Amino acid sequence: MRGINLAIIVVNINLFIDYNKYCNSVIGFDKQICLTRPSSSRRHLSSVAPMVVPTQAGDLDPVALETALMQTWSDENTFAQSIEERRDGASPFTFLEGPPTANGKPGIHHVISRLFKDLVCRWKTMEGHIVERKAGWDTHGLPVEIEVQKQLDLMSNEAIEAYGMEAFNQKCKESVWTYEQAWREMTERMGFWVDMDDPYVTLHDDFIESAWWSLKQMFDKGLLFRGHKVLPYCPQTGTSYSSHEVALGYKEVSEPAVFVKFRLSDDDASVLAWTTTPWTLPGNVGLAVGPDVTYVRVKITAPPSDSWEGRGGAPLEEELILAKDLMSTVLRHQVEVVEEFPGSNLVGMSYQPLFEGAIDGSNHPAAWTVVGADFVTTTDGTGVVHTAVMYGEDDYNLGMKEGFPAQHTVGMDGRFVEGTHMQLDGRYVKDCDSDIIDLLAEQNSLYREHTYTHDYPHCWRTDHPLLYYAMDSWFVRMTAVKEQILQYNSEVEWAPSWTGEKRMGEWLSNIKDWAISRERYWGTPIPVWICPDCGKEHCIGSIAEMEEMKTADSSMPPELHRPYVDDVKLHCPSDGCSGEMIREPYVMDCWFDSGCASFAQWHYPFENHDKFDGSFPVDYICEAVDQTRGWFYSLMAVSTTVFDSICYRRCLSLGHILDKDGKKMSKSRGNVVNPWDHFNKEGSDSIRWYMMTQSAPWSPTNFDPNGVRESYAKMFLTLWNVHRFHADYAALDGFDPDDEEGFVAVSERSPLDRWILSRLHTVANAYHDQFVAWDFHKAGRDLESFVVNDLSNWYVRRSRRRLWDEADSSDKRACQHTLHEVLLTVCRLMAPVAPFMPDKIHRDLTGVSVHLADWPVGSKLVDSSLPPQNWALEQEMALVRTLAETGRRIRVEADRRQRLPCKSGWIVGGPDISQFHDLLSEELNVESLTTEDDLERFQRIVIEPNRKSLGAKCRQDLPSVLALLAEADPDNLLLEIDAGICILEGYDITMEDIEIRRVEQEGYAAATISDEDVGDVSLVLDMVLDEDLLSRGLARDIIRRVQAKRKELDLDVEATISLSVWIEGLDLADSDWSHVQSEVRAGTAQLNQGETEGDHFEVDGVSVTFVVEE
Repeated sequence: MRGINLAIIVVNINLFIDYNKYCNSVIGFDKQICLTRPSSSRRHLSSVAPMVVPTQAGDLDPVALETALMQTWSDENTFAQSIEERRDGASPFTFLEGPPTANGKPGIHHVISRLFKDLVCRWKTMEGHIVERKAGWDTHGLPVEIEVQKQLDLMSNEAIEAYGMEAFNQKCKESVWTYEQAWREMTERMGFWVDMDDPYVTLHDDFIESAWWSLKQMFDKGLLFRGHKVLPYCPQTGTSYSSHEVALGYKEVSEPAVFVKFRLSDDDASVLAWTTTPWTLPGNVGLAVGPDVTYVRVKITAPPSDSWEGRGGAPLEEELILAKDLMSTVLRHQVEVVEEFPGSNLVGMSYQPLFEGAIDGSNHPAAWTVVGADFVTTTDGTGVVHTAVMYGEDDYNLGMKEGFPAQHTVGMDGRFVEGTHMQLDGRYVKDCDSDIIDLLAEQNSLYREHTYTHDYPHCWRTDHPLLYYAMDSWFVRMTAVKEQILQYNSEVEWAPSWTGEKRMGEWLSNIKDWAISRERYWGTPIPVWICPDCGKEHCIGSIAEMEEMKTADSSMPPELHRPYVDDVKLHCPSDGCSGEMIREPYVMDCWFDSGCASFAQWHYPFENHDKFDGSFPVDYICEAVDQTRGWFYSLMAVSTTVFDSICYRRCLSLGHILDKDGKKMSKSRGNVVNPWDHFNKEGSDSIRWYMMTQSAPWSPTNFDPNGVRESYAKMFLTLWNVHRFHADYAALDGFDPDDEEGFVAVSERSPLDRWILSRLHTVANAYHDQFVAWDFHKAGRDLESFVVNDLSNWYVRRSRRRLWDEADSSDKRACQHTLHEVLLTVCRLMAPVAPFMPDKIHRDLTGVSVHLADWPVGSKLVDSSLPPQNWALEQEMALVRTLAETGRRIRVEADRRQRLPCKSGWIVGGPDISQFHDLLSEELNVESLTTEDDLERFQRIVIEPNRKSLGAKCRQDLPSVLALLAEADPDNLLLEIDAGICILEGYDITMEDIEIRRVEQEGYAAATISDEDVGDVSLVLDMVLDEDLLSRGLARDIIRRVQAKRKELDLDVEATISLSVWIEGLDLADSDWSHVQSEVRAGTAQLNQGETEGDHFEVDGVSVTFVVEE
């Protein structure tokens, strides 16, 4: 009976629903035959001396395996060991965890980010570094508040304050831990090693105090200042919104839009501008044009058609200015183009305010002038942009640049302030659109109105439209450190490089000052106090400083959150001022919190100086690409402004995870993947391996559950079967890898052994280089190919018989040592990616966790343990395998079954691979394989007519000439042509009239392969059949069928059987019948005796019936 067959053929992975059943069926087959030697070498496990390692592998249950290992890791404290055992090297590799928020459930996208965090940290640990991993929790911010507001039905700031800020924040604090256990369970289940028992938490006072300290550094450097930031704002709730909240409330609306005439001060013409927010027009202080855009001055020559609708108009002879490209879409009158010019000609012109007195323009010479702006386009509108500084981000930035007055015409209640206009004062702005249009029409400032349909953000609480409103805000002056941050960005090793060069680099090139304050309740309080008496601003940087400066009647807050910190008043430090300073009622942007993580996790600078000094700058961070302008930026911004330093040396920016069709996952689409569905079926290793190999880390990953199943079946079942093959035979033989007397040096092993070890060396080096280059996907694919194709389907398959013999031999021990070494190295290479099965195999073979082993390729800190490399041997084996595949192809084309032997085979050309002839002859199923120099020995000449040449020469006699050519002997014909005496039907036949082709002689089949290194190599097979070959081929078919029957009967591996066989159509040779009995462990056997009832099959016209009994 044959040994274990490791070639697992998966016809349709979608059919594997019950994985335990599937696993048992595959492993069950191996169990049936793995330990079975031919009956001549029968032996039982009881006769084997007990060995510590390796141990028998048993069946594979990935979930049970991983669950047991999790407990082992916990019992042995393996994670901590992996760190402590590296301390002698004193070479830290620092990782900073991007803190998730525990008030939301972890999902499949968190698995992929934690995979690449864990992968790199495990790899660097194996390279000899100390890699401490501290978990983190992001506990502040708007999502937390929104969740609590929904729970408590508090839909406005007034409602929150009525409920009580203290009680509300307490609810927020409780909310952030809602799913902490779910995060812990997922993290542990997927094998992500990170210290979750001592995490940094952004709500802890130690973290907040460090964040306060960093802000004080900015304040003392003059980088912290007060200004305005335009934000979506809901007057009904008194709340400004983040982009996250804005996205909750977009609605399609139809609103009035107007084309407004702004009369130039020193000219009779008017500039046309378009707006969809008439309520902002009282706040207009400027017009923006594109300096390079072409504008026209037109004169109204005729009234509009009768189809004009709505208010507005233009008298004859009135002159208007607008972009040339937009004339046809804007104008409804017949006009004459008076002049054409670039927008730069308009810059500097002044015009008359629409609402006199609404804005105080004194001391602002730029008020109500035309300015140039690069954001002006001609895609819509008039090519002229109306600018109201306080009601749009572009407006505000332009206003600050040009010196426009920054004044509100609308209050925080959403109503026009007193002094705007007598018909508008005190009224809600969205109720005034029509009245504003009337006012414009009355003063001939309205050209026309129309209805504009578009998506506009609404308050998710009240369903009212949001107003874009300039809010008071505190800023970090990032524009002052632009050159430094650009330099530090260029020093980061970005993966992919274009994230740093393009996405981050281009954004930093246009860096804006960072608005860090939020009008919220739950967050890190801004540590800025202002004296109401003298206006002095002061930023405190520690709890001690607050305690030192607080007034006598101010108590120290029980924690550093609102409302407690709000109640603290400070003595004004200004000379001669006795005022009490009041804290600014803002909290920090939560991105500022996480941007302080590199030092605040250690409560630096108040303690842990050594830990901070040893971990800053951070060596490695990793998050999704959408963190580029989030966490990646905030870390860099804080480190630049506080430490004038780079914050992290390497950053892996991950692509998003999508469904199998490339669509975004969402509950509404029903395509969200629950990672536990795979944890509890194929196991964590399979999902981790699949995620790594599916695509480049920075590319979107189309997650297909079938792909996880394929990784399980292809990579992990194959690896486990290789391990089982080695371990089970090693247990039978009492193989001890540490026995020096039984060790076989690599140089003394077979070429097959030396080949697989060299191949391992090559693959391992490439794997390491791909890790260094961040090409983890390529590394995984190549290693998987090695395990499946090189190790299992070739080396193990070709080595099975070497382990069947009970007697000890150097060759058998060489095979065991080779398998042992290959498995250990493969496990160590896989361990950073798939931490479970490789650890189980490594423990089975050595008794030690793979996570305490060194990186086999070596590093500056650990030595390489790779076997010797022999590139020439690898090339020879590559040729051997190509020839084996070529032989299979020849058989298919010749309709010759693979199990039916050939008498002889020949290799023509190429290097000397005689050391592999025995192996290759078995692969080719030929009884004799030799080399041959002359390929023509197996060929004959075929002469075919050159119809074009002969047609021109013979014309009407062509059919007769073709017939004679077909009948002619090729060799004689060529001799006659060469002698110039070949005449057919009276025509001289020359070499130009024929085409010569060489084909195989009768009874041979051949194919030629071409290779850059070895040239052309041909394989020739003798296809002649005789009774002996048919008998041997039939014996192989009988053996295969009987083995399958043994599996079906679930017989014990050492069980003998009673075999009866009936054959019609061929006499089976006695030697072949003996071979059948030996291979299938037949204790008794009968051939063509008794009744013929049993399992039946036919092959090559031969009918075979057989019965297997225990």
